[in-house]
Amino acid sequence: MSIEGITEQDIADFLANTPGFFERHAELLATIQLSHPHGQRAVSLQERQAEMLRDKIKGLEQKIIEMIRNGQENVSIADRLHRWTLALMRTQDPARVPVVLLERLRHEFMIPMAGLRLWGVDAAHAQAEFAQPVSQDVKSFAKSLNQPYCGVNSGFEAARWLSDEQSHGATSLALIPLSHGKPAQAFGLLVLGSPDPTRYTAEMGTEFLARIGELASAGLVRLLPPDALRDGGGAD
Repeated sequence: MSIEGITEQDIADFLANTPGFFERHAELLATIQLSHPHGQRAVSLQERQAEMLRDKIKGLEQKIIEMIRNGQENVSIADRLHRWTLALMRTQDPARVPVVLLERLRHEFMIPMAGLRLWGVDAAHAQAEFAQPVSQDVKSFAKSLNQPYCGVNSGFEAARWLSDEQSHGATSLALIPLSHGKPAQAFGLLVLGSPDPTRYTAEMGTEFLARIGELASAGLVRLLPPDALRDGGGAD
């Protein structure tokens, strides 16, 4: 709209830059009528401003509620991670660590399917289920990961480490490398599975899963031979 060369933007700029205008012309506030956003009736400028303020407050309240909910969820996750970590630390028998790790992981985080494989373990653990042979492709894949992989189960060998009744129902997977030393040397792979295809997706963040991998690696490294730990190397 333009009136004799004056545009609506000119008027808006003038009012924005002249805060004392309505103080000098207070009678205008009582006469200005605006359309109600949720009806056909007209309302005063003050009422419209109050309505806008109520909408803004409502939006802020929703954001606060969401922040509180997220905070509560984060505290819950931290508590579960703490309990899981304590369970690993309190397991004195190294051979029991993989069992405790998987059982508590499924329990604390309500993960329906979990499994793992380690390679290059000490000879005393070579016959354990977690030390059963894996292909070179799996080892190369774990070595190539600089963060957990999340996505659909497209026939990964790791899915077969889940129990028979679970492995066929795993539609999405999280594959978490286990490593030690600097530079990091992969010595295993932790797999989490779900029948829900949206549980683990390529778009999801992996920071929490990476933390799980770091803690799991710290607990499982006791199963490697002492020489591997001193040299910082890992078996391929």
